[in-house]
Amino acid sequence: MSDERKPRGITRRDMLRSAGAAGAAAVVGVPSLPTAAETSPVAAVEQTTTSAAMARGAYEHLTVGEAGLLEAIADQLIPADEHGPGAVDAHAVRFIDRALGGALADSLDAYRSGLAAFDRYCRSSRGGSFTSLSHTDQVSALIDVETGAATGAGAGFVGSSAAFFGMVHDHVLQGTFGDPYYGGNANFVGWDLIGYPGVRTAVTENDQLRLEANELPPFRRSAYEWDNFEKASVNAGRKGRRHGD
Repeated sequence: MSDERKPRGITRRDMLRSAGAAGAAAVVGVPSLPTAAETSPVAAVEQTTTSAAMARGAYEHLTVGEAGLLEAIADQLIPADEHGPGAVDAHAVRFIDRALGGALADSLDAYRSGLAAFDRYCRSSRGGSFTSLSHTDQVSALIDVETGAATGAGAGFVGSSAAFFGMVHDHVLQGTFGDPYYGGNANFVGWDLIGYPGVRTAVTENDQLRLEANELPPFRRSAYEWDNFEKASVNAGRKGRRHGD
């Protein structure tokens, strides 16, 4: 496949570059994709129980089938390779599942309808579910979705298929490189991938020199283990309260 046919989100190097050190920010607060006002009933994504999906533990908002499909997509966006682990190892889908009950709650319908539409598109255009396709066919299907070519193909995407791809792309990034407090970046694998040294409340001159020389050991600690950081969930709750509540 020529380079021009590769979507922006399926090149590992581009994904890591786009994440950068900013991907390691403690608080994840990217606006979610608005859900459609009118959503026609869509067929549920095939409930295929995969060992990989089950190994992530129970899901709170996604079905096992939806989570399995989302993990397969995430695995194409940031695959594990000789350079290190990928989005599946970082438990990016677990992050998304948790966030769909909180900060990303408005995106739950968009995920549910989008995953079902993507499944139908793969079956009608490639002859099988996404997880059953070859690597080449998986990439080409994702290219269609990213570029909007899957829109209006009878799959039932609400709005543009490109909007669905963009939503998943952004949330996989967050789940891979965000603070582990939110359920992703398991074992700090995302921070290790981009060389993020960890959250520190103070950096000495010697620390800076060692960092520039790639000799500073990573600090494996969530930002919320520091007393001077407040959990986003607490902040959100306070912002929503009126005086006297």
